[in-house]
Amino acid sequence: MFRTRLLSGIVLVIVLVATVGLGGNVLFAVLGIISLIGMSELYQVVGVHNKVLGLAGYLGAAAYYALLSAGRLEYVTMLSVLFLVLLMAVYVFTFPSFQAEQVMTVFFGLFYVAVMLSYVYQTRQLPDGGRVVWLIFLSSWGCDTCAYCVGVLFGKHKMAPKLSPKKSVEGGIGGVLGAALLGVLFALAMNRWGAASASPAYYAVICGAGGMISQVGDLAASAIKRNHEIKDYGRLIPGHGGILDRFDSVIFTAPVIYYLAAWLV
Repeated sequence: MFRTRLLSGIVLVIVLVATVGLGGNVLFAVLGIISLIGMSELYQVVGVHNKVLGLAGYLGAAAYYALLSAGRLEYVTMLSVLFLVLLMAVYVFTFPSFQAEQVMTVFFGLFYVAVMLSYVYQTRQLPDGGRVVWLIFLSSWGCDTCAYCVGVLFGKHKMAPKLSPKKSVEGGIGGVLGAALLGVLFALAMNRWGAASASPAYYAVICGAGGMISQVGDLAASAIKRNHEIKDYGRLIPGHGGILDRFDSVIFTAPVIYYLAAWLV
């Protein structure tokens, strides 16, 4: 299993570097596909991934990405209202095929997966997005790695014993500090070899905040799985599970990094 996780992790990093590095339409298309797959995984939890209710969710995601592509995000509120009306129409005209929980999960899934993940693309589109976008992954996956190492070495107090018994308060603090340190090192590296003028202090704040939020995202995804008694959301990534298993922290971190970067950088 370790070898499988390692190999698939290497492939994932290569794809990540290529798509995020290229940005533009390539990143936009990849994020759109990942969003639809992630939504399908979430919808499968409540049994609507291949039913008309789930199809309505995919349609909503396509409409949102169309607005994003056209630069008309001021219509997202209108889209949200129309999307809810569509879901309720499906709910009432197919009654009693679906439960209220399923309808709410489909509505939630559009924002939890598609909208939140789209902030990776939106961050990449910022003036300094070619550099700042990497803070999303440094603060999410970097925090996860640092939290694991510190937790194994020093963890004594459980962070969420009923939800994730292996996570500790010490690990969580170590993850946040580790993410902040990675932000500082990244800023120094960009200044040294990338001809940038990045502020290590700003990058530390951004990555530290991202690290805190990433742990909420990780635990939130775990809570949904515990509620429905499943181990993984999917099997798309060998050794890692599905899209939501691998990107659960990125989903929460991306919007935070976007707004902090727009404000600070």
